[in-house]
Amino acid sequence: MALPSALLHGTTPQELEFIAAEELVTIVPTISMERIRLMSGVYGPFRPPARSKTPLWFAANLKLKRKCYIVPPDWLNVEWLQEKLREETTQDGFTCRKANSTWLNSAYDDIISCERVRNLLKDIREARQAKLRAGLKDLDHLQLAFPNICAMEVNELRPFFVKAMEVKGKLFAPPLDNDNTMAATADATFGSTAGWGNSSFDMDTT
Repeated sequence: MALPSALLHGTTPQELEFIAAEELVTIVPTISMERIRLMSGVYGPFRPPARSKTPLWFAANLKLKRKCYIVPPDWLNVEWLQEKLREETTQDGFTCRKANSTWLNSAYDDIISCERVRNLLKDIREARQAKLRAGLKDLDHLQLAFPNICAMEVNELRPFFVKAMEVKGKLFAPPLDNDNTMAATADATFGSTAGWGNSSFDMDTT
């Protein structure tokens, strides 16, 4: 079955969240369970208080049933995030790729200073978005390099940049002999291209 045209240009935010939920995490089970076979592998046996590895989505399911605690990763703490926020706001380029809020939905009560962590993640996200907006002035009709941005950020940027790169590609394409209609064709197809370099885009920061 053919996919709708809207789904042919890349993954959706929901698909990215689904992929992120496959990350292996450490749990401390509160009850004993035998091995469990999932599509991604076999996990267990689970014997408290021994730690075990499971996909994040499965750990969240066990936690919802009060069958385990989720051990936050080393980077999900106030000190690490404060350092990454400092790097994002004082250095060029993108330095942090791990910072995401997926964990907050699954292990909020297992994270020390959860609200402070949540605010730092939001600050890092806003700092990275500011860099992305500033990078619009360097938009090139051949390529655009934003190293170290995460898949969700690429997904948010794609609709704007697909159109922007298409318009710029048309404007900078070698004209045909005796053909002066390239710019007019681009304007007629995509609207006036004046001000593209000063355009901005909004991304949800919630």
